[in-house]
Amino acid sequence: MEIIIADISHSRYAEEICITIENAAKIRGTGIAKRQPEYIISKMQEGNAVIALDNDKFAGFCYIESWSHGKFVANSGLIVHPDYRGLSLSKKIKQKVFDHSRKKFPEAKIFSITTGLAVMKLNSNLGYKPVTFSELTTDQTFWNGCRTCVNYDVLQRTNQKMCLCTGMLYDPATENSNQPKRKITEKTFARLKRIKQHLFLKKEKK
Repeated sequence: MEIIIADISHSRYAEEICITIENAAKIRGTGIAKRQPEYIISKMQEGNAVIALDNDKFAGFCYIESWSHGKFVANSGLIVHPDYRGLSLSKKIKQKVFDHSRKKFPEAKIFSITTGLAVMKLNSNLGYKPVTFSELTTDQTFWNGCRTCVNYDVLQRTNQKMCLCTGMLYDPATENSNQPKRKITEKTFARLKRIKQHLFLKKEKK
């Protein structure tokens, strides 16, 4: 198994990556925005993607998006093929793409919005902190990418202030701060997710 920076030679995996992401969204019943192969290929061309390969077989993927002229970046589309789940591969991919983001965009704040408890835990271990959406990029192009998510109506109803997703942010400016770095437990994230589901899905049923 190798986890490497993807390039154009890996474009043959783009369609499989998109299908894997879409299938995962259906199985989880949670908000994962759809991706198109052309977009995945563009990330590979830019050197803004990480791919995990078991010889020639696709095992996992994640890519980098840049917003607000490089002031914010996001590690998006994290996915592991079903054949390779349960092997801590997502953690290794997340670490690789995080390190690559820090190298390419050393001054940028790295953010994430997700409903996945496992991703929230991975983010917390890397130094991300839960934040309000107002602390994330205001670039409307990013938020337009949420339109294919099943929970997009929630984002609209709240004027993009909150959703079922949790916003998380890594700020390099605080990396050398003397403040203790506290990791948030998965139990805390699960409680936050339940509160949001109760709040927003209850309104939806009315």
